[in-house]
Amino acid sequence: QVQLTESGGGLVQAGGSLRLSCAASGRTFSSFAMAWFRQAPGKEREIVAARNYNGYSTYYADSVKGRFTISRDNAKSTVYLQMNSLKPEDTAVYYCAARRTTSSFVATMREAYDYWGQGTQVTVSS
Repeated sequence: QVQLTESGGGLVQAGGSLRLSCAASGRTFSSFAMAWFRQAPGKEREIVAARNYNGYSTYYADSVKGRFTISRDNAKSTVYLQMNSLKPEDTAVYYCAARRTTSSFVATMREAYDYWGQGTQVTVSS
């Protein structure tokens, strides 16, 4: 069992930055692919970014490429999402997700992920 705890959400003006953190329990973090999803009101949950277990493979949604960066610190069992140049359309609840795999393939479907955090709200004002 893995527990994920997100932090770092909040209210920011358009053009600003936020860094989300997701701390994982357990001692097998390095065997998990990690991802960030988001869900805006009335919309489906969508993937934002993902990184495989060793960090060598990365995926970004087109809407965040060049603005967001996913990184992971296996020693701290933590994954981060640095969000720059935020836009009002980035407003959503952001979820951290984990998938037990040592594949180099980066999954983008929510059904592929086994564990989820409780979510953290990000609100970008115009």
